[in-house]
Amino acid sequence: MPEIKGLEWTFDTMASSYEKFRPAYPDELYKMIFNYIFLNETCRAVEVGIGSGQATLPILKTGCNVTAVEYGKEFSKLCKEKFKEYPNFSVITNKFEDVDFDNDSYDLVYSATAFHWIPENVGYPKVFSMLKRGGVFARFANHPYPCKDNPPLFDKIQEIYAEYYSDKRGKSRAEYSETQAEQIAKIAEKYGFTDIKYALFYRTRIFSASEYCALLGTYSDHIAIEETVRKKFFSKIEDAISNYGGTVTVYDTVDLQLARKP
Repeated sequence: MPEIKGLEWTFDTMASSYEKFRPAYPDELYKMIFNYIFLNETCRAVEVGIGSGQATLPILKTGCNVTAVEYGKEFSKLCKEKFKEYPNFSVITNKFEDVDFDNDSYDLVYSATAFHWIPENVGYPKVFSMLKRGGVFARFANHPYPCKDNPPLFDKIQEIYAEYYSDKRGKSRAEYSETQAEQIAKIAEKYGFTDIKYALFYRTRIFSASEYCALLGTYSDHIAIEETVRKKFFSKIEDAISNYGGTVTVYDTVDLQLARKP
């Protein structure tokens, strides 16, 4: 998803669909995090933008105390119920930028496909001040790329976007790259972090026509489209998928950036 400011509110309107159709993160990603920082019940972490909690459980299972910060009331409610059996879990319903955290108090701050909503010059200094010496910031995100194996379907979907959606999503055929992951990783250096590392992980997901439209319906910019237009838009996409094989394969690139407070 491209960064589109001012649409943060839209995610909360689709909390249940987000939980169903947005993916979790690869086990290999967590292995890299846990090789970079040891976590146990003595540790404290903050998750920035928990959403429906796709990235939360592996951290909770270490025994680490996790405080999630989530702007959406419905997401907060969903996650309180989802993780009610974990006494080491809590949620603050507010914007990360507006919450006061103690300085030098946290072992880990992490964010999964959410940190792009926070201005760089606000988010990074705040995370740095929150962390203990040796504490870690982990930023990761999923970058979906549909129809790589089906160019005619990709082209047809782009025709539909051109008709219904001014952004003309997908005009570029470039997938998310290692260069982009490295560029994001280096941002942390500007704010005093050291020991910078990054990695990419890959997977595929297959959706029926209706499932793919349900996935699109969790994207903030798509939710914001006027309802009548959105219904026509999604109907055309669903028809296109049905006419070009009946399924969509989404090729995910998941990037992870790690940085340490010296």
